[in-house]
Amino acid sequence: MSEIHETIEKAQEGEHSQFFNRRIALLIAVLALFLSFSETLGKSAQTEAIAANVESSDLWAFFQAKSTRLTQLNTAAEEMLVSAQTISDPAVKDAAQRQIEAWKKTAARYDSEPSTREGRKELAERAKEAEDKRDLALAKYHHYELSSAAFQVGIVLASAAVITGAVALAWLGGALGIIGLVLMALGLFAPHAVHLIAVL
Repeated sequence: MSEIHETIEKAQEGEHSQFFNRRIALLIAVLALFLSFSETLGKSAQTEAIAANVESSDLWAFFQAKSTRLTQLNTAAEEMLVSAQTISDPAVKDAAQRQIEAWKKTAARYDSEPSTREGRKELAERAKEAEDKRDLALAKYHHYELSSAAFQVGIVLASAAVITGAVALAWLGGALGIIGLVLMALGLFAPHAVHLIAVL
């Protein structure tokens, strides 16, 4: 009779163990799913940050080139203005004055050209916009990286729970999954929120 009782207890333990393992397997699957989302979002944010950084760098280089040309034109105009004072021939003096005006007009266009957004002022604005895009993408990327780490550790702990049978490891893995979800949501909807809280 005791053998039958032991067999029934072992069968019940096996059913409980299978139920426990199935639930842990489901937890691992859910954590892996969210890990894939986090990794994909992180790679996208990283690519966006790199592209925005390159754009910003290119725009600042263009800004520097415009600044150099602007300085050269202003210097040439000033030099010709000084030289024009010594010219006695009215036709030559008039030609020099027209050239000075043309250079000043071109210099003004180099400084600000709203129609093409390629003047120095507009280039600086565009470069700062690209820097803002880069900073936003990097903030997202950092959240996604932390989220991925939380999901990965959660998967490891849940896997260890299957091997050891320790329910606490499964709960801890689930808690890390929730932390990973919160970090991923922050990356999606409020990537600068944690930084703002830290500043305050």
